[in-house]
Amino acid sequence: MKKLLYLVHRLPYPPNKGDKISSHNMLKFFSANWRVHLGTFVDDPDDWQHVEFVRQFCEDSCIVGLPAHRKLTGSMKGLLSGGALSLSYYANAELQNWVRATIEKECPDAVLVFSGVMGRFVRGLLPDSVPVVFDAEDVDSEKFRSYAASRSWPMSWLYEREADKLLAYERAMAASTDVSIFVSQEEANLFKQLAPESANKAHFRTQGVDSSYFDPQLAFPNPYEKGQRVLVFTGAMDYWPNVEAVTWFCEHALSEIRRRQPDFLFCIVGMKPGEEVQQLGKLPGVRVTGAVDDVRPYLAHALAACLPLQLARGIQNKALEAMAMELPVLATSDALVGILEHGESMSVVADAPDAMIEGALDILSQPRRYNRAGRACVVEHYNWDTNLRRMEQFLTREAGPAQ
Repeated sequence: MKKLLYLVHRLPYPPNKGDKISSHNMLKFFSANWRVHLGTFVDDPDDWQHVEFVRQFCEDSCIVGLPAHRKLTGSMKGLLSGGALSLSYYANAELQNWVRATIEKECPDAVLVFSGVMGRFVRGLLPDSVPVVFDAEDVDSEKFRSYAASRSWPMSWLYEREADKLLAYERAMAASTDVSIFVSQEEANLFKQLAPESANKAHFRTQGVDSSYFDPQLAFPNPYEKGQRVLVFTGAMDYWPNVEAVTWFCEHALSEIRRRQPDFLFCIVGMKPGEEVQQLGKLPGVRVTGAVDDVRPYLAHALAACLPLQLARGIQNKALEAMAMELPVLATSDALVGILEHGESMSVVADAPDAMIEGALDILSQPRRYNRAGRACVVEHYNWDTNLRRMEQFLTREAGPAQ
């Protein structure tokens, strides 16, 4: 079996947020036919319980803890050195030494770098004969530029600085690797504009969904109270765009919907809700669950997924999972990038508050509708194996011309 050096910025399990869903499915797929040497970090203490499970997929691994104080010390180091704060946060001598030793001892047949911050660990260590695939997911620098546009000084300056530093790094990564892969065609096209010198090496894939897991034919207990008319939002609630989304909905749509539909419940499902989100849970008609063992019951018994994202990069897992469960989707256009092109699939696009309110009331006024077109779309277009077979071709240099 061929040897794959797989570098991931956080432990690829559990698959409870967008990047970990991707990195975990990659680990599962490639471990079936490759001897995987995994280098990664644990940035959440709760994830230590999953380390031995992850190691079952690996020939060898180096799993390093990132303590919380690294966010501060790494950021300070980045400011003082003139580098990107994100890169300084992930600087680690233990992992660097392991990568160097693994390359010298094992001579990997290919390298998969998941998230740009991990590329630093292989720079200058590999012969040209070893393919290196850079799975960037999103154009991370543009996320920080969006943050800068919505914040006041000094945070606007800090985010703008991070965007500039990261873009320079992303361009260098793309230039030094065989191919850069993004999570949607829109993200790939954006990067081609920002890094024209590497446009011929920028490709895209799509997110995948385990449609046998998110199966509406399975039976799930009802987590809601009798008579509640529920719209549900799912996602990691320590992620700022998710916080912004549910806050926007509560500020601009909740009270009017509740006035006209008193049984309405906006259920926010996701781990690590901060104080701002917990305060929303005190509003009439809002429930904040925190972490749950299984998100599927909350999808199965809601009337629709409500995804009022104001900032989104790439294809949203939360939208695909809802569609796989045959759930209608009420969302901003940003939340449905890369999905609507495959058909209507009972998606209601609402960017303005009035449109969000009317879309919600229309859904709430009817019995639960089943989005069978949405599930069919997911099964046809968002299958993990199809995506990852294409990535495997890049790792073996068997892929065709740029998409």
